[in-house]
Amino acid sequence: MNVVLGSQPAEPAGENEDFAAVAPGVAVLLDGAGVAGAETGCTHGIAWFSSTLGGLLLSTATAQPARSLAECLADSIRAVRSLHEGSCDLTYRASPTSTVVAVRAGAEALEYLVLGDSSLLLADRGMGPTAVTDRRLDDVGKRLRGPVDALPTGSPEHAAALAEYRDALTGLRNKPGGFWIAGPEADAAEHALTGTVPLEALSSVTLLSDGATRLVDRFGLATWPETLAVLGSGGPVELIRRVREAEAGDPDGRRWPRGKAHDDATALHWLLLP
Repeated sequence: MNVVLGSQPAEPAGENEDFAAVAPGVAVLLDGAGVAGAETGCTHGIAWFSSTLGGLLLSTATAQPARSLAECLADSIRAVRSLHEGSCDLTYRASPTSTVVAVRAGAEALEYLVLGDSSLLLADRGMGPTAVTDRRLDDVGKRLRGPVDALPTGSPEHAAALAEYRDALTGLRNKPGGFWIAGPEADAAEHALTGTVPLEALSSVTLLSDGATRLVDRFGLATWPETLAVLGSGGPVELIRRVREAEAGDPDGRRWPRGKAHDDATALHWLLLP
């Protein structure tokens, strides 16, 4: 496998709640989430949840190729639950959750799974890149985040509005009409976006947390083909540098309203050789 991986926390001294890893023929990326400023009910924390779930998913998807990625994710969610349900309150509204992107190469096809607002970028050898993103969280968020976007990022008023928004969002988590994300319940895996693509049609596969896709879907400073070109020339490090440069130019979110001035950013770029 020819894989380049880059990841950076939102703040230099902060904990990175993203997780990405590879095994032969398999790659996963998770973006851990909680409710801003709230207790999680979990003694381990969000980074523990995303890394533990990601590691188990990678292992399960590698060791059990006959099971679908959705089945592997459900198995992994159950396994994580068993690790801490005796010590943590998994019924708590702010219990840790995570987006999931996973891909697995078979003999002729690439199987993929996307759950939550992280993205998968599939580069077709003849047609250019196609992004697979679960937009259900974005669709719900647009209905709720008006008061947040009207305030300067980082201000006390913005923090209060963001906390209310995140709390309302949590009430719609893993419910019909809301959005789906990996948390304590394995049923969420059934609602992931899944599919297969012929391997011979692909030149590369890229897994991206939403902190790394901001140039495209938040700032509008790049297209997916331009993002792919950056990854091909400078790799994930250059992509994340450009995201940080844009964030630094709009620290209070006036040009680009957003919940956090900076976010954990991770990109895993897998080049598929002919």
